[in-house]
Amino acid sequence: MTKGTSMPSITRGERRTSDLTGFQRWFLLVLVSMGSSIIYTPAYLKNVFYDPLMKAIGTDNAGLGKLLGAYALTATICYLPSGIVADKIRVRTLSWVGFGLTAVLTYVYALLPSFNTLMFVFVGMGITTILIWWGIRYKLVRLVSDEESYPRNIGVSYGIYGAAGLVVGFINLWIIKLFADSIEGGVRALLIFLGTFILALAILSFLFIPKFEGEIDKDKSSFSPAELIEALKNPVVWMSAACMFCVYFYYTGVAYTTPYLSDVMGAALGVVTFISIVRTYGITLLSGPAFGFLAKTVGSPSRVILYGSVVAAGGLLVFTVLPTKAFMVYVAAAIIVLLGFIANGVFGVVSSQLTEGKVPLTIFGTATGILSVVGFLPDTFSSTWFGAMIDDAKRGGDKLGASAYKMIFIILAVSAILAAAFAMLLLWYVRRRPSTAEDGPDSAPIPAEADAEEREAAAVSSSPFSESEK
Repeated sequence: MTKGTSMPSITRGERRTSDLTGFQRWFLLVLVSMGSSIIYTPAYLKNVFYDPLMKAIGTDNAGLGKLLGAYALTATICYLPSGIVADKIRVRTLSWVGFGLTAVLTYVYALLPSFNTLMFVFVGMGITTILIWWGIRYKLVRLVSDEESYPRNIGVSYGIYGAAGLVVGFINLWIIKLFADSIEGGVRALLIFLGTFILALAILSFLFIPKFEGEIDKDKSSFSPAELIEALKNPVVWMSAACMFCVYFYYTGVAYTTPYLSDVMGAALGVVTFISIVRTYGITLLSGPAFGFLAKTVGSPSRVILYGSVVAAGGLLVFTVLPTKAFMVYVAAAIIVLLGFIANGVFGVVSSQLTEGKVPLTIFGTATGILSVVGFLPDTFSSTWFGAMIDDAKRGGDKLGASAYKMIFIILAVSAILAAAFAMLLLWYVRRRPSTAEDGPDSAPIPAEADAEEREAAAVSSSPFSESEK
């Protein structure tokens, strides 16, 4: 291939990483990093636009929770199979098909159809974003990187992920404000914009992601029952999984500060949405690297999780006693941003407990797969549970649902305390466990710069379910 700035041709056979120009590598890195932020936005739209979305689709809090629960349950089923799919099908194919089908489903979503149809849409997005697309996210970063540039590219990818989410989030906010007189029109326009953006990513993937040499190992077995059994027997795997479950529970639960601000504290939609965007995307530019650096400095991810979770529990409990007067909105907003920073940062280092617990390299990929399945389970029930609590409180005479939100924050605080307890348990276990010959290189950490989503993508792409990129 002639060196320059031309894009990789899809008609000229397989390509090595060394065949790509610097411009081509950066283009593909930006494409997949931006895509990893945007492809999940339609499914998780409630985390930022909770009230507008609920009104536009004509459902209640529990209904909104059921939609995300349907997506999350499908995703949980698809995590490990996505690795098998990524092992057998080219990155280029999975990328453009995953983006393309998600775009189609987003356009259907924009029609604001019946609730039952939306359930099928969310199940469909669970398949397109996880079974088809999720396994290639980390893999493509590896394919465009050599060994020396890989850690740097992970950090850059993290920054692009956060920046893309932040920019698109503010565009979405502008669209909602533009249709201030019509909530349905605003949500519809927002979803059409997202669908078109994702469709553009599909076209770019089809045109410019090359067929990489060696990305598919046709002779390698994709599944090892023996490694799965060994991983299931490892105490560190279960302690880490329990810790991640609790961390992810309160990490995602912080999103309920969004409807709390509007329902209970009476904050304006623009203020609520702005804070939600900053909490969801803006702080990821800082929290991931900051907590990764902190974990490296103290030499223990579990210690960071322990103290971070205790602080998060305290912040959540503040909302149970915070006055709900209008002048306290900005105090609440500051606490929300701080909570988001801590929760995002803690979640960003939680998978490194496998490294800290010296899980052998022979089962490391399988262990991270188990971590993903167990850790993301809260998505399958928390939204439905909390939504039903809010609806029941309002039907019971609590017009604002304040009592339900108070209980939600208490539950999340308990989850944070449990996360701290599991982190402490793992610290105790590591201290009393003697070193073995397997320790050392087998414990190579996932780069600290990787954000939460990237770390969990690594769980699939580095597992025995997806080994072709190694």
